[in-house]
Amino acid sequence: MFWRCFVISKREIQINEDIRDNELRIIGSDGDQLGIMSAEKALDLAAKEDLDLVKIAPQAKPPVCKIMDYGKYKFEQAKREKEARKNQKIVDTKEVRLSLNIDTHDFNTKLNNAIKFIKHGDKVKVSIRFRGREMGHSEFGYDLMNRFSEACSEYAVINKPAKLEGRNMLMFLSPKPNK
Repeated sequence: MFWRCFVISKREIQINEDIRDNELRIIGSDGDQLGIMSAEKALDLAAKEDLDLVKIAPQAKPPVCKIMDYGKYKFEQAKREKEARKNQKIVDTKEVRLSLNIDTHDFNTKLNNAIKFIKHGDKVKVSIRFRGREMGHSEFGYDLMNRFSEACSEYAVINKPAKLEGRNMLMFLSPKPNK
């Protein structure tokens, strides 16, 4: 049976006895450089201040370690990540399907739905599925897409213009950037 651990950050941070390098560049708890010394001496300094020795730049020559409170550091890092996630806006892609022989009222209903999605901040994928002999008249699909994009032009910009892909015609609209 294997147990899996979930790591918050991608890289594993070495602290205290995990640091096995011979020489380290040490930064004190107040931010001043203490110089290059052995790992044992740096651990003694950290223990005197009742703090941890944390390797912050393992790729440097010699590696850089800082004397700090590791629990407080992890807490502040998790707090920053949580704040960054809270400020993110997730943009969904909503789809509006049209047909080639759509009536005026149905067209307006689909248009209003698309405008509602765009006002909410989502991207809109407009698609037309061609059936049977409709494939011979793809120009009607381009006309319908142009009419749809002109009606949405007040709220959206064309992210990807209408393009025929197999039996489907697709167009992507995204909300206008706020100024």
